Amino acid sequence: MAILVTGGAGYIGSHTVVELLEQNYQVVVVDNLYNSQIEVLDRIEEITGKKVKFYQIDILDKAAMTQVFAENEIEAVIHFASYKAVGESVIKPLMYYHNNIEGTVALLEVMNHAGVKDIVFSSSATVYGEDNPSPLKESMPTDTANNPYGYTKVVIEHLLQDLAKADSEWSVTLLRYFNPIGAHESGRIGENPNGIPNNLMPYITQVAIGKLPELSVFGQDYQTHDGTGVRDYIHVVDLAKGHIKALEKNKEQLGVKVYNLGTGIGFSVLDLVKAFQTVNHIEIPYRLAPRRPGDIDICFADASKAKEELNWQTEKTLEDMCRDSWNWQSQNPKGYCE
Repeated sequence: MAILVTGGAGYIGSHTVVELLEQNYQVVVVDNLYNSQIEVLDRIEEITGKKVKFYQIDILDKAAMTQVFAENEIEAVIHFASYKAVGESVIKPLMYYHNNIEGTVALLEVMNHAGVKDIVFSSSATVYGEDNPSPLKESMPTDTANNPYGYTKVVIEHLLQDLAKADSEWSVTLLRYFNPIGAHESGRIGENPNGIPNNLMPYITQVAIGKLPELSVFGQDYQTHDGTGVRDYIHVVDLAKGHIKALEKNKEQLGVKVYNLGTGIGFSVLDLVKAFQTVNHIEIPYRLAPRRPGDIDICFADASKAKEELNWQTEKTLEDMCRDSWNWQSQNPKGYCE
């Protein structure tokens, strides 16, 4: 029996595939390579010594996805495949609603037809919107996402909850990520954004490698200790391990389970920059810029539920995140395009 990982060649997906293989799961990866590279699969095999069965398929292609289920004994699905850039979602909302929501509906229809009713869904802390105070708890309202990307996660969470209510055989876990950074300690896989990075850490590492001239720090007037926004940064390997725990929980308990995956600690943008400089002995030039619309002052998790119910908690420090991010970037200055 195998675990199907949609979007398994992406940043979080690839790290999760590594953890699955190292826990002796069989893995099948489906990815359309829209925002990922085929070279990732070779790197995964290099790290684990195990080959991954791969299909270059879009999850919207129901015929092709049906064939994947026909050719493999799939017992559960970890669903990462989605568009994920907040700014792009504001500019291209139809593209995001079509791909993320309709893609998930197509996947669930194929799963239902195949009799596979076990799914771990890659959600996001963006579902909490602007109005909930940190630390953010799973019981807080989630209908106030302030961008199309976040709202696609809200809709899919509702969709999965409705599906589980209608059919008690479904086992669903919704994992609300905070801010994943870092890379595998080998330096062989990591975050490899197309174009100008949307996220803070790859922007920092590209400044460090000389690919970008300086970091723009958006906002210096937030109600925080240094005026810059505070976020909950989690090492991608810790995040990946949370998916293994979620799979185990799905086997034990039907219905819908919801967990935050974060450290429960908030660090500011400048905290992260200073930690990166200290750990890696590299100066990061930056300039202070106006805050971006929609950005909030503080966002961090209450991760106690995952600790209590999944026996999961983060193990890696902010320094580990900074060290591993630079290890990846310095070994791969052009990403996977070496």
